[in-house]
Formats: sequence, structure tokens, C-alpha cells
Amino acid sequence: MKKFVISAALAGGLFLAPTAADAAFGDNTLRVGMSNGEVSQLQETLKEEGHFNHSVTGYFGPITRQAVIDFQREQNIQVDGIVGPQTFGEMNVSGNGSSTTTSTSSNQTQVAGASTTSNATGIVNTAKSLQGTPYVWGGTSPSGFDCSGFIQYAFNQNGKSIPRTVSEMYNASTKVSNPQVGDLVFFETRTGPSHAGIYIGNNQFVHSGSSTGVTVASLSNSYWSQTYIGAGRI
Repeated sequence: MKKFVISAALAGGLFLAPTAADAAFGDNTLRVGMSNGEVSQLQETLKEEGHFNHSVTGYFGPITRQAVIDFQREQNIQVDGIVGPQTFGEMNVSGNGSSTTTSTSSNQTQVAGASTTSNATGIVNTAKSLQGTPYVWGGTSPSGFDCSGFIQYAFNQNGKSIPRTVSEMYNASTKVSNPQVGDLVFFETRTGPSHAGIYIGNNQFVHSGSSTGVTVASLSNSYWSQTYIGAGRI
């Protein structure tokens, strides 16, 4: 697969609504409803690959989503219409907006060269970007998640395969006394490990709750502090 080169003219002329931090193409997850320069670059990249045959607008609407889906199908990766780390990786785009030199012929090859810290950051960024997604029993996609489906999706989007159920995640994890960003936090809401979330720092975790959908919660909350049974690292 060819690598994509973002030209200086594109970088300077197509940013419609740059953020204060001037995030580079590849830093942020892109999804329907967003409107900024990163989406413009995405559209240009998809156009180069032959999946986007429309004017560059910088708005991530249904047409752009379909182009992303077509690209994901072509690359044989998870098809969800959202541009996260896995999709960026297949575009050979790194977080600084440049093409990567690491082969992306397989997700495992890409992840093997990534640091634990950067991988954890990617997982957390993906998880936080999904806030507001509704809870769906058995859900494993951005149309709806259950608690373990949400965690598995966030990890898969960053090239890391983990078990499907909370109890399997708990058994597969290395237990830690003090969770770090990207670790899993487990709760006993029924008998045994029955709920989990992704720790994001500052005593907070992001999870898919049955009554809240994907949201951020605090370990200091009276309910979560009483049902908390520990943290694990996968």
C-alpha cells in the first residue's frame, strides 16, 4: 500500500477550524459531525486512494463516512466509519501528520514498535471519544456498547486484542495495586467481576454503564468505591 504525503499547501490552506492546540492529522479520532482541518486532510487522503470523489469541505458527514467504510473494507480492518488509530495506521499516517516508516502489513507489526505509554494514551483517547454512545446489551460497536464490548473495541482500535467478557479480562490481566492510565478497573456489581472500565487518571475511569452509556465516572463515587475489586493491566 502506498504511503500518503500531506503537502505543505494542504496543511496550510485547508484548515477550516483549527483547534487551539493545532492538533496534527492522526492525533485525534475523526467521526461523523466533526468539522475541522483534520477532516479536510482525511478527505484529501481518501480522494488519493479513490474513495472520495467530492469537493473537500472539512465536514465529516455521511459521504465521508461511507468513504471511510469503503477504505476500511478494502484494508480488511474493522468497519465502523470512524477514523481511529487503526484506520490511520493503514493510511500510514503518524500522529505528527507524516507518513510512518513502520510497515503496517499487520496490526501486530505496528503495535510491536509502539511504546506502552503511547498505546495506553491511544486507548484512552479512543475510549473518551466515544462518550455519549448508548448502552446496548451485547453491543460491540459505536452504535451501542455493553461494558466489556466498549473496552474490547477501544483496545482493538489500537491494535490490542483482549478477551470479550469482564471475567475473562479480569483473569487475563496482571493485577496492580495502583492503576495507571490505560489499565482496567474492575467492579463486583454481581457475583465475581461483573463490570469494568478504563482508567484515565485522576481517580477517574471511562465505562459503558447500563443507565448512562459511555461516560466518565469517579472511583470515589460511593457506589463504585463500594463495588471496586481492583485493577489489572493487559
